[in-house]
Amino acid sequence: MFAEREGMLYFTRRGETVRIFAQGTDGLRVQATMESSFAQRDWALDGAPVRPAFCEIGEDGARIENGRMAAEIDRLGKIRLYADGKCVLEEYYRCYEYDMPHTPSLRVVAREFSPVRGGDYVLTLRFEPREEKLFGMGQYQQACLDLKGCTLELAQRNSQASVPFLISSLGYGFLWNNPAVGRATFAKNVTEWRAESAKQLDYWVTAGTPKEVMEHYTALSGRAPEFPENALGLWQCKLRYRTQEEVLEVAREYHRRGIPLDVIVIDFFHWTRQGEWKFDRKYWPDPAAMVRELASYGTRCMISVWPTVDKKSENFAEMRDKGLLIRPERGSQCFDFLGDSYLYDATNPEARRYLWEKCRANYYKCGIDMFWLDEAEPEYSAYEFDNYRYFLGTDLQVGNLYPVLHARAFYEGQRAAGQTDICNLIRCAWAGSQKYGAVLWSGDIQGNFASLRDQFAAGLNVGLAGIPWWTTDIGGFYVNVREKSYRELLLRWFEWATFCPVLRMHGDKEPCDEAPLDEREWGGGFCHTGLPNELWSFGEDVCAVLKSYVDLRVKMKPYLKEVMREASENGSPVMRAMFYEFPEDEACWAADDQYMFGPKYLVAPVLWEGMTRRNVYLPAGRWRDLNSGEVLAGGQTVTADAPVEVIPVYERL
Repeated sequence: MFAEREGMLYFTRRGETVRIFAQGTDGLRVQATMESSFAQRDWALDGAPVRPAFCEIGEDGARIENGRMAAEIDRLGKIRLYADGKCVLEEYYRCYEYDMPHTPSLRVVAREFSPVRGGDYVLTLRFEPREEKLFGMGQYQQACLDLKGCTLELAQRNSQASVPFLISSLGYGFLWNNPAVGRATFAKNVTEWRAESAKQLDYWVTAGTPKEVMEHYTALSGRAPEFPENALGLWQCKLRYRTQEEVLEVAREYHRRGIPLDVIVIDFFHWTRQGEWKFDRKYWPDPAAMVRELASYGTRCMISVWPTVDKKSENFAEMRDKGLLIRPERGSQCFDFLGDSYLYDATNPEARRYLWEKCRANYYKCGIDMFWLDEAEPEYSAYEFDNYRYFLGTDLQVGNLYPVLHARAFYEGQRAAGQTDICNLIRCAWAGSQKYGAVLWSGDIQGNFASLRDQFAAGLNVGLAGIPWWTTDIGGFYVNVREKSYRELLLRWFEWATFCPVLRMHGDKEPCDEAPLDEREWGGGFCHTGLPNELWSFGEDVCAVLKSYVDLRVKMKPYLKEVMREASENGSPVMRAMFYEFPEDEACWAADDQYMFGPKYLVAPVLWEGMTRRNVYLPAGRWRDLNSGEVLAGGQTVTADAPVEVIPVYERL
């Protein structure tokens, strides 16, 4: 029943094999299968060696320890996990074997393998509920910072990034190490993890403070590289710049106005067809010259790359014949937006090499060294997860892994080309995406204050899931700029974004109805363009305020560089929930509308329309109001003035 082999603790009963072993600092990994052997898949924990561990085996149970983390398993297979000697996770059983006279007929067990056609299992893991707060899990469009009481889909969608790592107020971190589509439920009566199609259970647990947990986790899953200093300032983007001259004129205007612009982005349908990954030379006659002029202003150029391959594109037949595309089980196309398109298969190494080579020849050789990996979930016309087959398995089995491997295609290609300052924008992520130079952004979101509150929670939880580089479409993607309240929303959003990892303008500000109809709908090429979205597009009074925050961002670059370096060295997020810096302060575990920007600045954005004052909790210590210069004692809640052009920020002294 119990055995120790090669430093691992094994348990077998009724066809199930469980193994528990030490991995990482103060970490234990638990795997279970009904198969004859364990699959050799490490997923987010690739390349991490098994560590020596203390094992003790008795007649009725066994115990394994790795530093501050321990696990016990009894003769019936129930697992309990201990952090610093305290039981933090206990498997959930409701059956006669566990002497529960009030519920013996339920027969609900902790590890449930329900066979499905094809040989896999619907896999369920259950734990007893605990009084705790839970954070992380990636990016969901909801205003909940504390995820206790939430149920979350483990699947990738436009504006949703499932990253199944969490931090608990009880002093542990937990990784669901499975890329299958599923669900996580953190209910009052049970905690439940579910995978719709998997062959084995796999999770990892570590102990410590939030900062220690993050360091332990990212030591195994990977850390972000050093962020390039020349991308720490303003990024300019809109729905679509139609021509080379339009991009250059925007950059020239920024230069004339003395507004530093680090990055300008060329969005979708600059290409001939989806899946050809090259400029339409009718509208972009000399990309290399464009890049050189942008560089003279101190501006880098980023290009949008979609994973879609139109059936009419020049590459479709070759990619189909070589097996480089995701295959629908039913129907023909995977994505239908101005073309019947398939999607390239990022889980196939040959497909990754193929895509990078096209982008290297058509973009990188022109001097473009930043890539916007849009549609990276990937986005389907219908999210029918049982309808798509990848190189590594079905979408149900491995679908959540797609954005990691898509980012890897470009990161490895750029590294091989000799580039070191890699920083690519992507619309989705999973555990480990951070190590491939990925800046996650929150997708095509609505432009309103409710959405702003959603992004606030999403940004903090993304960082606590191990992904420190993150941004949003300032002001929202879908928005009516003619609404009277929009200027207030834009100002509040931009002020907050100044204290986000990346400061980036973007959005579909509606088609330009001042243009002729044919140009409004299609512009240059074959897609609409949207209204102007530059700092001066919303009035000179608004522009003056926005420019002042760009200037502040530029002044903060030395500090930002240090905070980014910390993310590279120990995995700390750039935006930090209050408890990350003050784990002993209970009030900081409850603070859900303010945060730390690195270790030094407390940021309290205005997230509600019409608000001009707000309460701010200052932890113990001394704090300087960045707006008034007043020095305040910590350990109190203060009321901060916040007229529309001001965001309350306090410097930790």
